[in-house]
Amino acid sequence: MIHAFAFRFRGPAGGLAVNLRAEAASPEGGIPPHSMRIHRNIWLALPAAGLHWKDAAWLAFGVSLNARALSELAPDGVLIRTSSLDYPLSDYRSEAAALAMDGWLHERFGLESSGAAVTYDASRGGFAFSWGGTADPFSQEAT
Repeated sequence: MIHAFAFRFRGPAGGLAVNLRAEAASPEGGIPPHSMRIHRNIWLALPAAGLHWKDAAWLAFGVSLNARALSELAPDGVLIRTSSLDYPLSDYRSEAAALAMDGWLHERFGLESSGAAVTYDASRGGFAFSWGGTADPFSQEAT
């Protein structure tokens, strides 16, 4: 069953908005060719229509923030089939895709918070993202 999640963050000079539609399935039914392995038997299937590479990378990172908890919850694996990622161009940064996926996973599976968040920091020129215990999302140490 497809579940929708709407990520919203309002700042003093605009905000971020992302709508994510996805479903969780067993990987035993087969892994679609437009998928990527995130951790052990945790898979992310991207929309068949494709995504911009930054959106795909940040969606995958959103799954990776929760991959260990998902592995414990579903030792036989999980395939997360993303059917759409929509956003208004005026209220979007690609990092918000990770926050939308993180929120979707927490809502769908009842997972503990990963610590991922966004704030508005005028001294840094806008949105400031934090990723829980992960300092550099795309370093080799990221899960």
